[in-house]
Amino acid sequence: MQDEKLIRGISRTDLIAITINTIIGAGIFGLPSKVNALIGSYSIFAFVACAVIVAFIVVCFAEVSSRFQSTGGSYLYASEAFGSVIGFEVGWLYWIVRVTTFAANCNLLIAYLGFFYPAASEGIIRIALVCFIVVVLTAVNFIGVRQSAILTNIFTVGKLVPLAIFIGIGLFFIKPENFTFGEIPAGDAFSGAVLILIYAFVGFEVAAIPAGETKDPQKNVPYALLSALVIVAVLYILIQIVAIGTLPDLGNSQKPLADAANQFLGYYGASFITIGALISIFGNLNGGFLTTSRIPYAMAEQQELPEIFGKTHKKFKTPHISLFLTAIVILIFTIQTSFLEALTISTITRLIVYATTCAALPEFRFRKNAPEAKFKVPFGLTASLISLGLTVWLLFSVASKDFLRIAIVAGVGFVLYLIRKSLVNRKTGDQD
Repeated sequence: MQDEKLIRGISRTDLIAITINTIIGAGIFGLPSKVNALIGSYSIFAFVACAVIVAFIVVCFAEVSSRFQSTGGSYLYASEAFGSVIGFEVGWLYWIVRVTTFAANCNLLIAYLGFFYPAASEGIIRIALVCFIVVVLTAVNFIGVRQSAILTNIFTVGKLVPLAIFIGIGLFFIKPENFTFGEIPAGDAFSGAVLILIYAFVGFEVAAIPAGETKDPQKNVPYALLSALVIVAVLYILIQIVAIGTLPDLGNSQKPLADAANQFLGYYGASFITIGALISIFGNLNGGFLTTSRIPYAMAEQQELPEIFGKTHKKFKTPHISLFLTAIVILIFTIQTSFLEALTISTITRLIVYATTCAALPEFRFRKNAPEAKFKVPFGLTASLISLGLTVWLLFSVASKDFLRIAIVAGVGFVLYLIRKSLVNRKTGDQD
């Protein structure tokens, strides 16, 4: 059993920190200007709308996650709800999501380092930095989940403090005349702004993945999901208010928080926010690495990957084979891709994975033998339908070439599933 192989060392506070860390990555350091350029001061309401949309998806995750105590997240839910084929595809695609997300944010971290050392994002120095980051995070996560959780807690505080200072001081420098609520933006402009902001809110689902290492996961996972979303939503809205109120030309800024901070804190304020961005992204990478390495482990536990990926280290009780495999793939992919290339794959694939968990909610409610839900949402069925509708709407805006990439990746996953199924059946037949 997983309970015997893994240590339940992640507390409720740790899990909230991991979730916040994964949501607050790099998006909030660049998106305030992008949405402001589209719809001006109405971008504040776009943040609110995006938070509401994501909330529907989050409550679906909260209820479905309360039925399980094992590691796996969306992969586990899809397997239980729709069978091994869909489950394997979700597990495979979500592993791709986490690998590509790590690659995107790692490349962005190095780009931010260029603020202090321009050569950091070029040539052999960039490759050396990528290797260093991956090795450090592999070592931390290999030593133990408690060490990873502690590091995550430290970086959560490290990223929240600069943002809190930005808000706390910036609120006193807001100029009311910077806010203009004249003509209401067109529907497509507003929806486009909300679509962009989705990236700033994703990542919450990682709370459910290390359930096998979480204390009382059926209660703490839903609590962490909902708590993290509320904290992040309030923080984002306040950040946008300060950015609009202190930076007159916000829509044209490439580094909006740093430029806004420069207005009321000077050059050192801009440097401070840049350091905050570095801390934020590195903390996000650690939280993402923890959850990414658990997916092959969870799939091995369900006998859908070779048993070796389900092994845990005798001393540290961490899934070291799965962890090392993930580290190698992340290292190669990060070196070979750019921020935007990795981000595109990650976003599309993530929406597909979200849809399966939202669809699992009614499936489990109507199934008599489904695991009991420790957290039941009063409007769960409605939330599921709305979430699925919104996900389909978002996917309709995806370019056909990007859908083709995802289809190829999914096809590779299906081939891997068939090979594994054939080997298992052959092994079973030989034993008979």
